Amino acid sequence: MVDTPAADSGTSATAKSFALMWGLAEPGTRGPKRGLSLDQVIDAAIEVADAEGVTALSMSRVAKQLGFTAMSLYRYVDSKDTLLTLVSDRAIGLPPELPADVGWRAGIEAWAWGVAGSMRRHPWYLDLPLGAPPMGPCNMAWLDAGLALFAETAVPEPVKLQLVLNVSLYVIGRMRVAKEMADGGETDEYPALLSQVLDPQRFPALTRALSAQAFDDDDVDWDDADLRFGLDRLLDGYEQFLHAYEEKS
Repeated sequence: MVDTPAADSGTSATAKSFALMWGLAEPGTRGPKRGLSLDQVIDAAIEVADAEGVTALSMSRVAKQLGFTAMSLYRYVDSKDTLLTLVSDRAIGLPPELPADVGWRAGIEAWAWGVAGSMRRHPWYLDLPLGAPPMGPCNMAWLDAGLALFAETAVPEPVKLQLVLNVSLYVIGRMRVAKEMADGGETDEYPALLSQVLDPQRFPALTRALSAQAFDDDDVDWDDADLRFGLDRLLDGYEQFLHAYEEKS
């Protein structure tokens, strides 16, 4: 069966997903009246993605995982797009207990690594489309935890939100790039290929970096090292910003 949404009832896909995630909507009338629940559908979708990747997710594949027909799922989820939105919230999970009384920097650093850890538990999470803002209970729990870390700072609430969202966007963006590059194939030969074509007169700074083996340090875990380096520099900037803001207050 082709994955097609139910007939438009005048409610946007975002609003439908929001209602389902927060328990504001009852299942539809399509399919059997008993035998499944929305939670079972979402959990089965995560099982499929864990085993086969997010590209394997379809209404028919999830139905097969549950031992039902694809039509049965439409009573609970009206389309694959809605399913992906529900899965994206469930898969990220809830934030861990963050260290208390350690200051905003140590707290948001732990928060950022918690986000990274959640995504690494489900690597396919980074392949999910970013077509709608996070709006489910798990994502809201992460956002609330992040905002709480800046509660004692002098900046206004809109700025606190920007601080948290920028950390989140950095972590997600950096991890997406790293995953796509890793999925793209072998990169060990990259420095050697560049050294064959780069003219020191035209690319002097890059040539110096290659000569210093900046691209091929085998002792560095580039996934963690790059993520940590950028996060540290981002938070260095936060320290300067918050200090300047407090001085003006």
